[in-house]
Amino acid sequence: MKKTLALLGLIGLTAACGGPAATTKAPDPAKLTLVDRTDKAAGPLDSAVWLVDEEPGTLDLDTDGGTNNRTIMANVCERLMQTQPDMTVKPWLAEKADLPDPKTMVLTLRQDATFHDGSPVTADDVVWSLKRHAGDGMDESDEFEDVESITKTDDHEVTIAFKKPNSLFAQAIAGGAGIVLNKEVVEKQGKEFGTPGHEDACSGPYEVEEWKSGSHLTITRHDAYWKKDVKPLTKSITFRWAEDTALVNSLVTGEAQGAYLSDTGPAVALQDNQAVSVSYGATTRVYVLLPTDRGVMKDPKIRRALSLAVDRAGIAKSGFSGLARPWKVPVGAGAWSYEKEAFQAAYDQLQGAPETPDLDAAKKLVQEAGSPKEPIVVATNGEQARTVIANAVVDAAKKIGLSAQIKTVPASEFGSFYTDKSLRAQVDLVPDDWYITKSDPIGFYDNGLTGSANNWVKFSSPEYDELVARALETTDDAARAKDVIELQRRFTADMVWISLVEVPNAVVLGGKVTGPPASQVHMSYPWAADLGAKG
Repeated sequence: MKKTLALLGLIGLTAACGGPAATTKAPDPAKLTLVDRTDKAAGPLDSAVWLVDEEPGTLDLDTDGGTNNRTIMANVCERLMQTQPDMTVKPWLAEKADLPDPKTMVLTLRQDATFHDGSPVTADDVVWSLKRHAGDGMDESDEFEDVESITKTDDHEVTIAFKKPNSLFAQAIAGGAGIVLNKEVVEKQGKEFGTPGHEDACSGPYEVEEWKSGSHLTITRHDAYWKKDVKPLTKSITFRWAEDTALVNSLVTGEAQGAYLSDTGPAVALQDNQAVSVSYGATTRVYVLLPTDRGVMKDPKIRRALSLAVDRAGIAKSGFSGLARPWKVPVGAGAWSYEKEAFQAAYDQLQGAPETPDLDAAKKLVQEAGSPKEPIVVATNGEQARTVIANAVVDAAKKIGLSAQIKTVPASEFGSFYTDKSLRAQVDLVPDDWYITKSDPIGFYDNGLTGSANNWVKFSSPEYDELVARALETTDDAARAKDVIELQRRFTADMVWISLVEVPNAVVLGGKVTGPPASQVHMSYPWAADLGAKG
């Protein structure tokens, strides 16, 4: 899954928090410490206020799996598998997931799990839930494209047959595709499921207590939670919605105890404030330039030249106040949940995306491409990060004998680049941020397939397409990693997209609380169960 996250104006936010932007020292991205978790909580909390960007439209993640909805419901609904703070995956409602052959997965279900109404989590609930997720128009339906059948094969066993091997399905059922719902409760509520005033039909450590539309949403600890060794310290958490300076001010004054930040702006404003702590964790989120085939960017030599010439270190400093690091590939290191050493070694060897410009090599490629005079048009929506990136492109182009200009597109239309070919026909480069919800890089590289909707330069390679297909079917981690590393090499060699900076996940906590994970896992892991008072 891809999600675009709007960035706030960094200068305005910093000024709103007690001074001009110039007084905030930008951290060195090379020294930015990433942690899986914040410090372990030591004591109980009666209640906490947690901020999200906006009020959910529904709590039914099948119909809306947005970031805010996921962040709340990760504490309420549980999955067959569970992604951990270090981005690895382990069995959860499924006690184990066996692969008796490459096209069959057998899930052995826990026998002690119960829903919030006290009824057991059964194989019938699992089959029904998976089939619901697979339904037309559901948010996770694409995860089931390779599924042939889902069958109850014993009282505590569900068997999934695939049309072809699927190496990502275990990751999928650690996300929204693996949520298990109480069939009876959902069917009884019908269209009202997920709306204010209705029970949640889940089995997690928290349950929905109250949702007052327009004001707040409160979850409370489920004291009869089936997993006896999980003991949440915080009794209730009230979610409120706030952005920009309202979010910053609520955290500084103590009106709120925490927030996962979708934007780097608040992190910059808060990083030196003694009233709060900001922690950074692993992510798959990367800012990239998506080239189109409108003009000169359809030439891979020009794409490679621009990649060599752009100042990634400068973008990290100016566009993100140091809360990003120059990055060579289009998916963040949070995706390296297996074979980490192999992925890191391959990353280190990659050429063509230096932290600081290699202008001589870039100029040589421009000359080989015939030194085109047609200007490169780079889009922005006026927001800080995209504007910094656009200006960096203009500067880089000028230094290597190319010309470039900026086209400002209304923020409300920026997302239309992905669906509107006529809008793409007006620009050569679109700066944007991407993340994938799976901790496996193969979840990204289908974007380079021949004919992919996001392959705007029409890159086409039968060998690449075959590698994607093989990697998606390879369940052996070491073998799959080799294929993914080759895909990574091919994608970056041709610069199908131009990778710029990796942006870490960020969590901000009030001075008296600690515990939740800092990594991107908060959209599927019950992070509130780790929240509590400092010792």
